[in-house]
Amino acid sequence: MNNIGIFRLPPAFAAAALLAVSGLFSGCYTLTQGVTMLGYLNQAIPLEQVEDKEFVRLVADIREFAMKELSLAESRNYTKYVNIDRDYLAAVVSASSKDSFTRQEWNYPIVGKMPYKGFFNIDGARKERIKLEKKDLDVWIRPVDAFSTLGWFRDPLYSYMSKYSPSRLADLIIHELVHATVFIKGQVQFNEELAEFIGSEGAKLFMETHYGADSEEHAKTLGSAEESKKYVEFIQELIFELDTLYSTKIDREEKLAEKERIINTAKERFKAGYDSNFTNDNYRGFSEMPINNAFLELYRLYHDEDNFYKDLFERTGSDLTAFIAAAKTITKKGGKPRAQLEKALLK
Repeated sequence: MNNIGIFRLPPAFAAAALLAVSGLFSGCYTLTQGVTMLGYLNQAIPLEQVEDKEFVRLVADIREFAMKELSLAESRNYTKYVNIDRDYLAAVVSASSKDSFTRQEWNYPIVGKMPYKGFFNIDGARKERIKLEKKDLDVWIRPVDAFSTLGWFRDPLYSYMSKYSPSRLADLIIHELVHATVFIKGQVQFNEELAEFIGSEGAKLFMETHYGADSEEHAKTLGSAEESKKYVEFIQELIFELDTLYSTKIDREEKLAEKERIINTAKERFKAGYDSNFTNDNYRGFSEMPINNAFLELYRLYHDEDNFYKDLFERTGSDLTAFIAAAKTITKKGGKPRAQLEKALLK
């Protein structure tokens, strides 16, 4: 199966994307991407004018929780609304070596190197895919539903978001507000892992405080988080198995053949055990997807394999506001971001 179109990642990955605004205004792809983005921003209307008042109130509550309770950066992000005729914002291209988890990176001004390139037009993403495949790389095109412009513009909401569950919407908004609050140039892995962790924990805390600890809404959020964890752990096991293969000294063709065998076996195993591990169909499509290193590398980028953030969070009292406050102290020149975060929390 050839993933020439857009292949969606399961909900475990729903809000996890930062589309670098400087990338949209750099190099030869400035005009098309920049004009499209500015066009969306110019179409934006005040959120108060949206007819779905329940959605408007929910967004306001999430923003207040994120900025007042979690102390994420005060901003006017997500106070405007854009009507759009599709259910995603942009198509993002990622690539990796076929016989290792060596990711392709693009160099942008201001934010530095990023392991993805975004296009508002799917045709641009497909052309980029063809160029990368000619370099003998694994390629993945995925839709993203939001991105942070890191304060360059007032990030809007899009019409398809009104259909999201409260938990998913909270995760998305908090995730992107983390990027607007803490961004360390040249540390894309840290930036994405941090936003992924705080977005997930923040959504759970919002659901608990907004609906009540004993509410059905909170229980569903916790159940969904547990299934997401199972799915990510399965992916990480597959990554570990492939990483072990890639470190061997067998020749490349033999390595690639074994890679396909491992992936196909994992798909069969996942399908066979699906109903005993999951209660809905959110992840069922994994068994039919053309899994490659570019797909798997995204999970390496967004989900820490060593549970560093979860373990540190629990060791330091599971106080998300304190966790975010510590993250705000991290600087580019202060050394490894993880070490800085741990030091700030263990003072």
